[in-house]
Amino acid sequence: MRSPGRPVRTEYGRVSGIPALLPGVTVYKGVPYAASTAGPRRWRPPRPPQPWEGIRPADAFGPICPQPPSDLADPALPRGEDCLNLNVWTPAGPPDELRPVLVWLHGGRFLYGSGADPQNDGSALAAKGLVVVTVNSRLGVLGFLATPELSAESVDGASGNYGLLDQIEALTWIRRNIVAFGGDPGRVTLAGQSSGAASVMDLVYSPLAKGLFHGAIADSAVLHPKDPAISTLAPSHRRLDRAEQEGTAYAEECGGSTLSELRALPVDTLVDGSTANDPEIPGAPPPPLFRPVVDGWVLPRTYAETLAAGTQNDVPVIVGNNRDESGAGPGTRLTVAVYERRAARRYGEFAKEFLSLYPATTDAEATAQHNAARADTARTSTHLWAEEWANRARSPVFTHFWTRTPPGPDGEARGAFHGSEIPYLLGTLESLDRPWAEEDRHIADLLTGYVTRFAAVGDPNGPGLPAWHPTRPQVREVFETGHGWAPIPLAEPARADFHQRFLMAQTTAW
Repeated sequence: MRSPGRPVRTEYGRVSGIPALLPGVTVYKGVPYAASTAGPRRWRPPRPPQPWEGIRPADAFGPICPQPPSDLADPALPRGEDCLNLNVWTPAGPPDELRPVLVWLHGGRFLYGSGADPQNDGSALAAKGLVVVTVNSRLGVLGFLATPELSAESVDGASGNYGLLDQIEALTWIRRNIVAFGGDPGRVTLAGQSSGAASVMDLVYSPLAKGLFHGAIADSAVLHPKDPAISTLAPSHRRLDRAEQEGTAYAEECGGSTLSELRALPVDTLVDGSTANDPEIPGAPPPPLFRPVVDGWVLPRTYAETLAAGTQNDVPVIVGNNRDESGAGPGTRLTVAVYERRAARRYGEFAKEFLSLYPATTDAEATAQHNAARADTARTSTHLWAEEWANRARSPVFTHFWTRTPPGPDGEARGAFHGSEIPYLLGTLESLDRPWAEEDRHIADLLTGYVTRFAAVGDPNGPGLPAWHPTRPQVREVFETGHGWAPIPLAEPARADFHQRFLMAQTTAW
């Protein structure tokens, strides 16, 4: 067993850490930030943990939250409803001054994963001078069930966002305890990818998280509220009335007609069927059934309503997407007929113009044009969101587009796929068995440099880093990360105009 790090006093008791993966970094694992949510505490807001006597060893990851089997969580890790714990990586020794804090929220469709994933290890960023925190929060049905009875029980008349409330509780714990680990509670950056990034933006939009963080990084979760693509992704929130109807139906399927019966059910009975997709939204695949809810309390408004009112938490933001995600990439193969059918379904009365801008007469051309259009619309959609942000917010927003194909068979098959930036962004290349090259390590050094600088001062720019301009209205560009490090256009002008007109013509806004 590795020798323990210096004991740290939290408001609930002392903890001792262990040396992390890199020299000069200490990690404190499995530190509780809230009490168990089992039994009568199911589907209730989190409460503080019980204090403890003596020094609690923080040398092993705590239980991860109940979830269906997947490759996103180590099956050897304990799991259970007493899972609201976090992990802290900090440069060893007393700090000369308090360090910026990065809080990482893992992805996994709001169903899977944990802060213990080796890809989420905080050692590399801590070695660059940050205090890094990863968080476990309730998932799936345990994190996002809504029913009329749960809403009636709540003093705020809302249900369905217990996972978000956990994350807010973790941020509250960080504000009150991170100084003991050398972290600055006045410089907390919230970051995540996929559903983790969707959680980041939900907290950016939530009044309950006001003042708990001072910057946000969201990868693969931010599109313009009118973009139809949101409907199939993690950011596609639910309305409370629909969430209550779906929750009631699910509860009955599980054999619980009352809250007391539901709270008495074995956790596996609840979790086993929680991989269900939303039956109301077509897609490949549709979003998960259990995901955040516009409940009038944690999330008072939709994204569009929040941006229009300017009521989001006004902090500096970095948002981005990857070149080969949402149905694009080297592994995509379309015939001309399928390409044209998809265009008609997505673009409707705009389909003829779309096909004139992205013409295809062979299957190879259809595949290439499909991929090009997906990249163009993603860049355009995120830029338009950033313009909406800039209309009301004082803080800057920085957009990027990830283009690096990682080495190995999955990169060859999938390109710059969904989540491929994570080991570069967190500096955890060695957690994955891939034939990394020196160029990959250089890219990781640049990207972690931007992250470290942003966490420190709210701006990714710094010495030795290529200039990254914030979004400027009417300057239609996005910053390329990965393959290159410079501004690139959203699309060819006619194509960018098309995507903007198409999105602005939509009548549904998330």
